[in-house]
Parts: sequence; C-alpha cells; structure tokens
Amino acid sequence: MKQKSAEILAIGTELLMGNTINTNAAYLARGLAQNGINVYHQEVVGDNPQRLMDSLTQAFTRSDIVITTGGLGPTYDDLSKETIASYFGRKLVMDEASLEHIKQHFATIGRVMTDNNRKQAMMPEGCTIFPNPNGTAPGCAIEKDGKVAFMLPGPPREMKPMFEHYVIPYLLKDSDTRLCSRMIRFFGIGESGLETKLHDLMVSSTNPTLAPYAKSGEVMLRITVRVGREEDPEPLFAPMIEKIEEAAGEFIYGIDIENLQTAAVNRLKETGKTAATAESCTGGYVSKRLTEVPGASEVFQCGVCTYSNEMKEQLLQVSHETLSQYGAVSSETAKEMAAGVRRLSKADIGVATTGIAGPQGGTEEKPVGLVYVAVDSENYSEVLELHIPSRGDDAREYIRYIASSHALHLIWKAAGAGKK
Repeated sequence: MKQKSAEILAIGTELLMGNTINTNAAYLARGLAQNGINVYHQEVVGDNPQRLMDSLTQAFTRSDIVITTGGLGPTYDDLSKETIASYFGRKLVMDEASLEHIKQHFATIGRVMTDNNRKQAMMPEGCTIFPNPNGTAPGCAIEKDGKVAFMLPGPPREMKPMFEHYVIPYLLKDSDTRLCSRMIRFFGIGESGLETKLHDLMVSSTNPTLAPYAKSGEVMLRITVRVGREEDPEPLFAPMIEKIEEAAGEFIYGIDIENLQTAAVNRLKETGKTAATAESCTGGYVSKRLTEVPGASEVFQCGVCTYSNEMKEQLLQVSHETLSQYGAVSSETAKEMAAGVRRLSKADIGVATTGIAGPQGGTEEKPVGLVYVAVDSENYSEVLELHIPSRGDDAREYIRYIASSHALHLIWKAAGAGKK
C-alpha cells in the first residue's frame, strides 16, 4: 500500500479527564515519521460510540490511515471494535485463537476468566488480527476501499510491541523504499544557534533531510535518509555527519545516544575513569540521573548531598574561610566541593553543584536561578556560573534539572580530557 499520511485517534474518557497522560500519541507519531508516514492530525475522544464514529468519519476525510488506541477492554464502555467495525460495514465474529490465548492468560496468572472477557476475542469479520502476548486484548487492521484502521490496546506495554511488530510491517509491506534516521545530540547551544550554523545544509539537503528538536537544555538533530529496502544508508549518512561535525562539532556530545547521563557513563567506561558527585541545590539529581544508566556502578563512586554549610565543611573539607567570605553559592565553594568529593571518594573526577533553586532565598546579588557547577580532575577542571530562568510553576524543578545537565556534561568533558 502506498498511503503515506495517517491520523492518531486515542480513545478513552480517562484521557479526556486528565486522569491518564496520552503518551501513546507521541510514541506513535515518532514511529510513523521514522517510517515515512506523515501524521496529519491527532485527537482524543471519550468512550462514546457516536462521538467515536464522528471522529473516525472526519479522520478518513483527511487521511487514509487511522490508528486508534484504547477501547478494546472487556467492559461495557469499551466499544472501539464495535464502532469501527460498523464504520466498515463488518460484523464481529468470535476468533477462537484469541479466545484460547485469553483463557491461557488467566490460567497462567491463576485467576478465573469472567464471561465478559470473551468480548475481547470478538473481532471484525475479515480483519488481520495482531496477537497480544503482553495482555488479553488482541489488536487488528481492518481495510476497505483504500482506507485502513488499526486498533491497538491502550496500555503502552501492550501497544508498543504490537505497533513495532505488526503495524509497521503491515504499512511497509508493499513499499520498495524505507526511511532510516540517526540522531545527533548537542549541549551548550540553542535551537536557533544551531539552525544558524546549519542553515545552508538544512535548506539544501533533500536526501538526507535535517530536522532540529529542542529539549530542556539541549538540542537534537535528526538526520533522515530514504533508501531502497535492501540499500545500506551509511553512504548517505557519513558525509552529512562529517559536515555537521565541521560546523558544530564542539557542541556534539553523542550520536544515537539516549541522553547526557548515558553519554557520561559510556565515556567514563571507555576511558576507565570514575566519578563522584557533591550536590547542594540539585539534592542528588546528578547521582540519580547517573544511576539510571545500567552499569553505572562500574564508574560511579558515590554521591554526597551537603545542603548545610556544616556538612560542606565536615564531609567535603570546604574551608570555613571560603564559606564566610564568598558564601555557599559561589564559584569558590563549588570548586572546593568538587575537589573535596574527589578526594573523599578517590574518584578520578569530582563534580559539584551549589545554587539557589527557589522559589525563595534569592537576593539582588544572588538571585533565584544562580547556580555554580564545578568539575575537578587531573586533566580538566572548570567552574560554570549559570543564570537559569526561574519562571513558571515548575521553575525550581527546571533549575535543578538544567544544573544537573551541566554537571553531567562536565563529567563527560572531564572523562574525555587527555583522551588520545
């Protein structure tokens, strides 16, 4: 099939009421875009058959593909299959294989299957059924007159593997090309600054194409190439990546890597170095993010949260004179904290944060959002003075997150210093 545009229709009153966050739409949109299918519209509709029928009818006036999530449960208000089958003029029939899977599921978990679970095995006549090894509700594709609807379960742990293993192959089964993407991650430059550096490349490139995405404190650049089904995309990727590195390589911290903490841990492993953290305003945020990465125990020595001046002195040996003269929020204190935790832990790299996360505690001289981040190591030491915007209800969390990102980036830089 040649359709290249789609709509995402999330079904569930709990989504409309804000009781459940619709993470499925973002996941599906990314997955479709990566496979060359444009998403024209997204919508959320409650568990109401008439409103669902109206939304479905409207969606098919704009697109040829509609992907629905939710409404496949066993209860009376789970009416997605009934409504969508009706749109396509199909009746529901019992699928014995799906029913047997549901029975086996309940037998495995030691619970009695209630009669309403049989409803989940009722499928639109003539549809393509997608098994669900992670739950009881099978999905399916139903197609007529060039229009196709995919019905997927709502829980992400069930929806995601079904989308990857069944929906994408279904959509691409008649395509002689495929889209491949690589992601370059930048830190220390904003989206507008990166666009300025890469503007000519962005407007002149058609295959590959470049698309920047801003994230809190960093920027991602997706490179996408279209190649034949069996064609190697690397000959198209390599020269483009080289040009990007020439234009903005100083800000790149990773290619096809998940986040800053993964980049920091990986580089520590690559160089055989260890790190330790001393945190004040971030309250353990840096060590939390480091230990989110599997295998961090190989390179992370310890994290110390020294909120009070007394603990900064006793644990990290920050001098009383430094604290008295410059204060806890100062470049001098941050520097001594980083050196102190490095000495305490015997790590190769010590990193420290101290600042005013707010919403109270700021002064004209030292406002909310002022943060110092320091790193101490044999080959690389630095102290950053940050002025992080403190607007909005989540300002405190934002300040702490951005400060922790700078700390992770300093670990990454220090781990690579002196690297041959």
